Amino acid sequence: MSNSLITLASLRISEANPNHHLWNNNGTWFLHYTVYPTPFTKERVRRSLGTKCVTTARDRRDQFFGHLAKSSKGSAGIGQVAVA
Repeated sequence: MSNSLITLASLRISEANPNHHLWNNNGTWFLHYTVYPTPFTKERVRRSLGTKCVTTARDRRDQFFGHLAKSSKGSAGIGQVAVA
């Protein structure tokens, strides 16, 4: 029996909140999201976007999630991005 890695990316975006997945910590914007490395565990991730400008933070967030969507579609397993 071989072990195969299946990658699923699910992204939920609220159109009512332009700052979804963004968190301001003392003036610096961070990206925060949750990953599920196994079906039984989850991990919250916070990454500095290195900016104090909300517009730049939104652009960097969108670039990050765009890269995530492309990499999950190009993986050996199943790639799926759900936008809600």
